[in-house]
Amino acid sequence: MQLTAPAGRRTGIRDTDGMAVASFVLGLLGLLVLNVVLGPIAIVLAGLALWRGTARRGRALLGLGLGVADLVVLAAFISADNTMSWSL
Repeated sequence: MQLTAPAGRRTGIRDTDGMAVASFVLGLLGLLVLNVVLGPIAIVLAGLALWRGTARRGRALLGLGLGVADLVVLAAFISADNTMSWSL
C-alpha cells in the first residue's frame, strides 16, 4: 500500500488549482443561493489557494471577489427587509 504520491506527480499544485476553481464556482453559485454559507467558503478556498501559490491566480481572485460579493448581496437584502432570508 502506497501512501505518498509517485515521484513525478505534483499534487500540491493540482490541489491549489482545484481550490481556485472551486472558490470561483462556489462564489458564483452563492450569488443565487445560500450566500451566507457559500460566500465564506469561497473566500476561504480562494485565500488558501493564493497562499499556497496556485497557477490559477486569476480564478482564485475572482472567487475571492465573488465570495465578498455574496456577503454584500446578503447584507443588502437583510437591510432591505430586516430578515436573514430572501426570495426572488
